[in-house]
Amino acid sequence: MSETAPAAPAAAPPAEKTPVKKKAAKKPAGARRKASGPPVSELITKAVAASKERSGVSLAALKKALAAAGYDVEKNNSRIKLGLKSLVSKGTLVQTKGTGASGSFKLNKKVASVEAKPSATKVAAK
Repeated sequence: MSETAPAAPAAAPPAEKTPVKKKAAKKPAGARRKASGPPVSELITKAVAASKERSGVSLAALKKALAAAGYDVEKNNSRIKLGLKSLVSKGTLVQTKGTGASGSFKLNKKVASVEAKPSATKVAAK
């Protein structure tokens, strides 16, 4: 009667864990490059001021003037429209025809004259 101890079940190898993928480190948010050149609103006001049209400058003529100045009109079409709308709401431009970004635009005479007076007095006061 040989007693043999029942064979102890072999210790099961620890279950292999699937490797947990670590999330890639995010790049810092400040890595965006700064825009070069003047803002669109400044370009628009210069183009409208340079125009000699009595009734103002249309959107199409404004785009032609900006394209001639080297601005990418196709790529930044929405920025031009937003810039026009914001300049009208600020009162820098007056919309003579149309609504929204369509129609004709010219400089607001009241704002232009008010801005010219303070700059002249600042130069004289020293």
